[in-house]
Amino acid sequence: MRIDKFLNTTNILKRRTIAQDMLENHLISINGIPVKSSRIVKIGDIIEIKFLEYSKKYEVLMIPTTKTLPKNQKQEYIKEVK
Repeated sequence: MRIDKFLNTTNILKRRTIAQDMLENHLISINGIPVKSSRIVKIGDIIEIKFLEYSKKYEVLMIPTTKTLPKNQKQEYIKEVK
C-alpha cells in the first residue's frame, strides 16, 4: 500500500491530500529516509512524521486491506514508537 493511502487509512492523517502535501515537503520519512507518496509501506517500517512543534514515529504492524478502518482497530495496524 502506498504511504499516502496508508496514513489516511490508518487514521494517522485525516486526508490523503494532507499526506501528499507533507510528503512533497519532506516532512514524512520511512526508516530515516524522506520518501515520495508512491513509496510502498512494508511491515516493520518506521514512519516518522514531523509536525511544527514535535514529531511522531509509528511502526507498521499490518497492512490494511480495506479503504477505511474503525478508529478502535488502529492499534492493530500501527504502534507509536518513542
